[in-house]
Amino acid sequence: MKISKTYYILLLFFFIGYTTFGQNIKIDSANEKAAFTIRGSVSEKGTNKPYRNVEILVNGGRYVTTSFDGSFNIRAKIGDELIIKHPDFETVYYIIKSDEQISIEVVDAKQSNSRGINKGDSKRFNQMIDSADVYLKKDAEKSIKFIGDALNVNTSSSQNAEAYDVLGDVYMHWKQFDLAISAYKISLQNVETISVRLKLSKGYLNNGDYETSLSSYKGLEEKNLSNYEKTVWYEGIGDTYVKLKAFTKAVKAYEDGLEVAQKHLIAPKVTDLNSKIAQVYSAQGQTSKAKGYFTNSLNLAKQENKKRAVEEQVKVAEFNSDNAEYESEIVLRKLAIEGIKDIENDSVISNESPITSQKQNYKIGNAYLLSNDLTNAIPYLEKSREEAGERGDLDVKLDATRKLSEVNARLGNTEKTIAYNDEYKDVVDELYTKKIQEISQAARFSRSIAEQQNRITSLESDRALSKSTYELTQERNKSQQLIIYSLIGGLILLLITGFLMFKYIKQQRLANNLLALKSLRSQMNPHFIFNALNSVNTFIATNDERTANKYLSDFSQLMRAVLENSEEDFIPLKKEIELLNLYTKLEHFRFQDKFDYTIDVDETIDIEEFQIPPMLLQPYIENAVWHGLRYKKEKGHLYIHIQPKSKDEITIAISDDGIGRKRSKALKTDHQKKQNSKGMNNIKKRVAILNEMYKDKVDVTINDFQDLEDAGTKVVVTLKKD
Repeated sequence: MKISKTYYILLLFFFIGYTTFGQNIKIDSANEKAAFTIRGSVSEKGTNKPYRNVEILVNGGRYVTTSFDGSFNIRAKIGDELIIKHPDFETVYYIIKSDEQISIEVVDAKQSNSRGINKGDSKRFNQMIDSADVYLKKDAEKSIKFIGDALNVNTSSSQNAEAYDVLGDVYMHWKQFDLAISAYKISLQNVETISVRLKLSKGYLNNGDYETSLSSYKGLEEKNLSNYEKTVWYEGIGDTYVKLKAFTKAVKAYEDGLEVAQKHLIAPKVTDLNSKIAQVYSAQGQTSKAKGYFTNSLNLAKQENKKRAVEEQVKVAEFNSDNAEYESEIVLRKLAIEGIKDIENDSVISNESPITSQKQNYKIGNAYLLSNDLTNAIPYLEKSREEAGERGDLDVKLDATRKLSEVNARLGNTEKTIAYNDEYKDVVDELYTKKIQEISQAARFSRSIAEQQNRITSLESDRALSKSTYELTQERNKSQQLIIYSLIGGLILLLITGFLMFKYIKQQRLANNLLALKSLRSQMNPHFIFNALNSVNTFIATNDERTANKYLSDFSQLMRAVLENSEEDFIPLKKEIELLNLYTKLEHFRFQDKFDYTIDVDETIDIEEFQIPPMLLQPYIENAVWHGLRYKKEKGHLYIHIQPKSKDEITIAISDDGIGRKRSKALKTDHQKKQNSKGMNNIKKRVAILNEMYKDKVDVTINDFQDLEDAGTKVVVTLKKD
């Protein structure tokens, strides 16, 4: 419907434009009487070498190019301004003073730094590009704005290529890989360069288009590359093969690049390629070979700079951790912490970096924990928790607090375990607030990027439209029919542009939906974790250690299943039923005197064929237990029935004979009402987003179960097959 509206609006503009155009023909015919044909030529100053294909524009709208001998004929009036443009010299401006032949002499940019009459445009362009480079890693919006300002200057093809090259670098840094690919392509359309071709290939790799990336890399000929470009080329091919799981080919590419880097003393790449070969061997399980290359990369990194040395130490420490060599891991991480202190004297390390002090202290504590050295684990975990709190790194603080609770529980320090559990809840709340803010910031960033990109697209469209207008003006006196065809072509171009913009907006909306789903899923997981941890606290407080251990064992099994499915939008119904069995078993374990439960799956349903959002049903079961059955005087029952509705639909009914929604609401405190509302709203948002993305795949209804005092609640989820 939106596309059809756009079509009618553009069609209206076409008829308005055509009517206006007809009126302009009459006006221009009067102006033609005062115009005359100007004959001129363009040549190089000093050598008199003629310039061919120079664009000659008149401010009144006419457009021609010079012939092979540099000559041109164009109609103009006294007082008109000629604009003489070519990539090899600065744009020249000339005012018509008479009908005499004119001769324009220009200075070739290759022969002189003084690139013509107007030096201001070139200076402004360079200033804008330099400013864009300064803000590239600090402020994407400012950087893109400066690139737009640079493109707004009268630019040559080489300058256009440079501007779009920098634009691609901005998008690559901020992980907008699809936009980076588009920018690099436009740069190459203006001027073909090896460096941009390599960046485009890497853009495809980062965007997940591995086959296209490999094809792009292999489209370059080795003989045309510099020595440094060869190492980057081999490294890029190796990176692509790694993504394609072709490890043997990846090692061969890395070794070829390493040979070039060693031969020509390209030290940083020698380090990088040793490290990457080690990682490939590690992925293949060839530990001894991986160790050899990691030893090389460690020694080489020390010779470069402190930061590179720390990065490699952390990388090798991860390798040692994966191979359960915890003692070696701890030594390397302690060395890394000393290096990090030196680095932080001169610069700030962001929390996103893998080489922060709080991350390394956490990993050391975890290594001691895995080595069953609980006494040494505690001070490092506490140090990590303290540093993470000071630096606002809530993710690390959350993990460190959780590990401290685990260590103290194993040591039998009940008070500290409870204290750390309480702190863990507080950190989760802080992290939840932070994630909401990050989602809002991401949305603003996306809108800002889109606005700046639209501006650049508009500038490019204006430039193309301006040139098209000159060409149409040149042909106007030949045939009115050709003009109409050209306008229709322009209309089609606008329709295509509108369609591409619609497609881009749709892609952005999909990306925002995926981000929102990920956030909502991350909010669902802590909700039932808190209740389970409270249960553990209760068992510990009552000295029921055996029951607590059994509960924790079942709980860890559930957590493992939840984490395995946490990144998926949909999972097989079979897995969700397994999750329900685990979760309901845990709740029944805690409230055995309050309810029994039944899970009934119709035998005619193929539970492998149906897909369902993970953790969709758990909150409804939780509500039934915690807000219905828990307050019932007699022992209640929880029913979960999965039955076919039609050939491609099933219903999942969750019903209970608890106290019902009205009585449950009356018993709640204000704080409980607020918490429940937040949880149920998350479910509604998830269902709404999934239905928007997958065309009404899930439907949820909630009603009273029966007309009794303990009315109970019935939730019916209707699920469609793919």
